[in-house]
Amino acid sequence: MSQPRPYKVALNGYGRIGRCVLRALFERGAAAGFEIVAINDLADMASVEYLTRFDSTHGRFPGEVTVDGDCLHINGNCVKVLRSATPEGIDWAALDIDLVLECSGAYHTREDGQRFLAAGAPRVLFSQPMASEADVDATIVYGVNQDCLSGDELLVSNASCTTNCGVPLLRLLDQAIGLEYVSITTIHSAMNDQPVIDAYHHEDLRRTRSAFQSVIPVSTGLARGIERLLPELAGRIQAKAVRVPTVNVSCLDITMQTVSDTDAAEVNRILREAATSGPLKGLLAYTELPHASCDFNHDPHSAIVDASQTRVSGPRLVNILAWFDNEWGFANRMLDVAGHYLQTAAPLSASNIQ
Repeated sequence: MSQPRPYKVALNGYGRIGRCVLRALFERGAAAGFEIVAINDLADMASVEYLTRFDSTHGRFPGEVTVDGDCLHINGNCVKVLRSATPEGIDWAALDIDLVLECSGAYHTREDGQRFLAAGAPRVLFSQPMASEADVDATIVYGVNQDCLSGDELLVSNASCTTNCGVPLLRLLDQAIGLEYVSITTIHSAMNDQPVIDAYHHEDLRRTRSAFQSVIPVSTGLARGIERLLPELAGRIQAKAVRVPTVNVSCLDITMQTVSDTDAAEVNRILREAATSGPLKGLLAYTELPHASCDFNHDPHSAIVDASQTRVSGPRLVNILAWFDNEWGFANRMLDVAGHYLQTAAPLSASNIQ
């Protein structure tokens, strides 16, 4: 389908993911096919400009960033900065956009999504999993199920960074050698819901502890998220997560009991071939080098298989390790899903949004 003009999008929320999405869009250049029209965030303009220009994890912005009133100029493009605490506080229709990229992480139900639509947003792509399957028209992991979009969806979720890493690998191996049971440990970098030094947390005693003094077990919805995308594995997946004292890049440690006998060489061959050809090329990477996590900072892949860590115990107990940049990789998938979503999107009418 031809694209006569760049798709116009607005960012709701300008934290870690929102800023990475904007930066990824500009780093991709004109080929990205998007124009960011507006950002909605409660931060003051000086902070918005400063954190766009300078990022402790991803470095300086590769372009010119200036401010003029409520306009954030990026390489000469004016991005209007809005400040509303609620979706209803913005006339989204007046922005003449094609899509809202919801990057605040604050909205998880269909009722939340309807608030954007009622305020004039044409469609919403969420940067987080929704509370249930019923709360969204589709949950997409790019490279796996984007072709299920019919064009009529108004509320779509980009799942999570961990789901984007795990689902392609599990589907690939399930199709190749069959999976009976799966156990996953997410080893995740610290996040902004953790304090630098001990402080109160509204729901989790462990997250009262300093992010940079401990490895901290946290809850995770990864198993549930995978089952939504791979229902054939429902009831056969368990997952847990720990946060570690690093600022970016995470990994999945995945243990699988397989249907077929296998060995490490076969598992690595399956993963290596998928990384070099087929639907996962460009999304899945494969390495045999002795890497550390910081080597994958600013890496756009959904998953990077560390072949040196593949283990097989007996004929059918397989363990693999896959790295992912939990910020940059996910932000790039937001753009991939947004592009595919809008290419398939049906023209909107009043009946679509009611």
